[in-house]
Amino acid sequence: MTTPPADYSPVVAHLNVQDGAKAIDFYKQAFSAVERFRLTDAASGSIGHAELSLNGGMIMLATENPAWQNKSPLTLGGTSVKICLMVKDADASFAQATAAGATPLMPPADMFYGFRASVVRDPFGHEWMIQHQIEQVSAGEMQRRWDTMGKECKQS
Repeated sequence: MTTPPADYSPVVAHLNVQDGAKAIDFYKQAFSAVERFRLTDAASGSIGHAELSLNGGMIMLATENPAWQNKSPLTLGGTSVKICLMVKDADASFAQATAAGATPLMPPADMFYGFRASVVRDPFGHEWMIQHQIEQVSAGEMQRRWDTMGKECKQS
């Protein structure tokens, strides 16, 4: 097994979208992504593959294409995956994303696991958890808080 190139993360999300060019523009505006490159189909103008740098990480994306069997969340009617974007300021990043056109699903809030987090859905159907750490929480303390939260939810 070889190691990934130095400028690639060992795990990279690859997003399928209905309009690759619009998605690239959105991610630049919403998350300050930097486009590394794109491969465009000469006949259709669709994005066959693109790579964007985000906060030291990377995502790849492509315009959905039936020939490649890559469907977007909008075509599928939803997604089962959230992409977690670690940022310096979850509130400011949430505001930036929603100003760019993301739909707010959960406003920024302090979470039991020691992060301030929010969730948005981008115009292409992908969900993003935007968060920053506010405290170090051990696994044992996290479990205790989880158990307490579960008991409170059952009582409501």
